[in-house]
Amino acid sequence: MSQPIDSNSYLAALITLYLELPETPMRASLADQALARRLYKEGISLQTVESALLLGSLRRLIRHQDAPPLSPIRSLAYFLPVIDELTANPSPANYLDYLRLKLQQVAKAKSAAGHFSTLPDGR
Repeated sequence: MSQPIDSNSYLAALITLYLELPETPMRASLADQALARRLYKEGISLQTVESALLLGSLRRLIRHQDAPPLSPIRSLAYFLPVIDELTANPSPANYLDYLRLKLQQVAKAKSAAGHFSTLPDGR
């Protein structure tokens, strides 16, 4: 079980996770920051949010290569349906580690194929 996290640490971690994803903005908007505060107040764990961010990103990245391209993610709100999905159906304890590894693998493969150049933190 994880230790309780204070509001500022939660917000900083959530925004950092969001901005490090492929196809997300370079900085968080005021609406993104407000949503992060709301998620904290609602008691959505940082683990659930991180899982949702990774899962949402992976779903975009592993689409069929012939599918039309998606526009970049413009808001943290893009991930709300995935957050709701994981809140309603919690994932196994090791799922977050799996998602981190999978995103790293997909990003590496896409980078090698020239689909995008680099991702922060080797993702």
